[in-house]
Formats: sequence, structure tokens, C-alpha cells
Amino acid sequence: MIQEKYNIIGVMSGTSLDGIDIAHLNFEIINGKWNFQILESETIGYSQEWIDQLKIAVGFSESELLYLNKKYTLLLGNTISEFISKYHLKSVDAVCSHGHTILHQPKNGFTLQIGNLPEIATICNQKVICDFRVQDIELGGQGAPLVPIGDQQLFSEADYCLNLGGFSNVSFEENGTRIAFDISPVNTVLNFYANKLGLEYDDKGTISSSGKINSDLLKELNALEFYKLSYPKSLGFEFVKEIVLPIIESHEISIEDKLATFTEHIAIQIGLALPSKKGKLLITGGGVYNNFLLGRIQYYLKETSFIIPEKKIIEFKEALIFGLLGVLKLRNEINTLSSVTGASKDHSAGKIYNPY
Repeated sequence: MIQEKYNIIGVMSGTSLDGIDIAHLNFEIINGKWNFQILESETIGYSQEWIDQLKIAVGFSESELLYLNKKYTLLLGNTISEFISKYHLKSVDAVCSHGHTILHQPKNGFTLQIGNLPEIATICNQKVICDFRVQDIELGGQGAPLVPIGDQQLFSEADYCLNLGGFSNVSFEENGTRIAFDISPVNTVLNFYANKLGLEYDDKGTISSSGKINSDLLKELNALEFYKLSYPKSLGFEFVKEIVLPIIESHEISIEDKLATFTEHIAIQIGLALPSKKGKLLITGGGVYNNFLLGRIQYYLKETSFIIPEKKIIEFKEALIFGLLGVLKLRNEINTLSSVTGASKDHSAGKIYNPY
């Protein structure tokens, strides 16, 4: 008999390199609807050595990536194990882990999330469900975004669900079908320039708000081919490294002006991405704390009501939803929507590893 309640650990590491998000989660079906609780939760920051490695790994050779994957799987497994021990967690049904994306090239039929090697289950001594993206790529999909089924099942009160992380992405219902896609880079670019000023990030968007918009740069960014593509579509750090940063760097303007211009670009693209400018917009991810960015998005969505949820949902929504994806995989139920990824069919993605 299939369980109605699940005791889960959700794990996520995003491209903004904030750290490893770990959340202890309870899921329960009540009257056919999933209910959840986010219990103990933490973001475990990366050491500077790991940040430096993950930033440049997109350019690694195959052998370097293999070694990095082994090292990161050990780091992730030990971090999960320490979290379980710290909070004295018992009877965990599964650890559901996204890993960390290094390469994402759906056009070439390839995506790589490190930290998903089978030995992770033995390292943390738990059943682990991970590597959620590969199967979708094999079925001709983008392998992303995967969060929309969680938006649909856990946050149906919102007309739109927007995440502001390393990249922005949105999901919504259109003619009875869930639609979702990546919109543009966000913190991958904003943090890059904050780092150049010796800061981890631009707190509340204060530096961005002090800059001036460069109209030529803004026009060039808004003209990028990606924004003309119809969904499904997704982005990886390759897009930032190979296309976006070279464009920004070609303009000899101050970092403040680069941040102001790119913030405006983010807001414009989000405004264009929503088919209707009315309704309720749930916003999560680290970008929620960027007051300047939110103000610029609101400027382009004047008739849209913003929903800013509680802190745990803002910071751990992706860990929460990968927890749900793992639960659905355990139940052999659909956890990946072809309407979102462009795969040949809906399917139940992820690999299940048991400790040796």
C-alpha cells in the first residue's frame, strides 16, 4: 500500500552559489491534495575554495569533471549526514537531492548535475533520489525547469510562480496546461559584479540603484536571440559566460551602471514573459531580498499583485519541490511535465540509490 505521509529531506544547490539548501520536510495527502511542512532548514555556505571551483567548472575537461563530481558527491553526502545528526532526524523515507548544475546543454542532449553519484546513499546512509534532469533530456526535453509540477500541486493559489535565483523562471496554467520556462539570468550576473566590488551580493540592490541605465547596453541585451524563442526553453551558466558577460564587458561603463542596466533588463524580460499583466504573482528565491529589483519588476507589472511568502518558502522552495519530486518518484507517479520541458511524454524522473 502506498504511503499517505512522507518524512523527507530536500537538497538543492543553485547557480547563484549561495550554498547547499537542506530542508527537513513532511508531506501528506489530505483530500487528494498535497500538504507540506518545512521543518528544520539550513543553507550551508560553500568554502571559498569550493566557490572558486564551481565558478570555473564549466570549462573543465572530462577527467577534471569526473574528479570534481566524486569530490562534490562526498561533500554533499557528508553535509546531509551532518544535518541529519545535528537535528536528530529519524525514520527518513528518502533524501531528494538536485545536486549542482555544471553543464546544461539540452540542444546537445546533455546536462550534468554533480553530486548525484550512487555512493552518496552510502555516505549519508539513506535512500537517495537524485539526478532528476537526465531522463528528460533523453526523452528530447530541456531537462528544465522541473519545479513547475510543485508550483501546480503546492501553490495553486497563485496565478504565476516566479523564482529569482541564479536565473529567473516562471510557471503558470494556460488552457489547462502547465507552462514554464527560464526567463533570464539574475543573480549569476548581479553577484558577478558585486563580487568585483569585494561583496558577496548587492544588498537590497543598493549599488544597482545608484547606477545609471546605459541605453545601448540595455538594447543589446534585450535583443538577444534567446528572448525571441518560444517555450519550452531553459538556460545554463554557459549562456552567461559565453554570451551575456562578454556583451556587458564590451561597454566601458562603471560597475554601478552595469548593475543598474542589468537589473532593468531582468525586470523588462519578466514583464514581457507574463501573458497577462494581472493576477497574483508568487515570488521566491534570493532575488526577493533585492528591493530595487522588485521595484523595477513592479514598474512593468503595475496591475499584478505580488505575494511574498514566509522566509522558509522564499529560501527553501526549490529544496521543498525537489523533495516532492522524490516523493512522486517513490510513488511511481508523474513528476516531470512534457508541457514544460518539451519531452516526448510526461514521466517519473530521478534515480533511486540505496546505501550498500
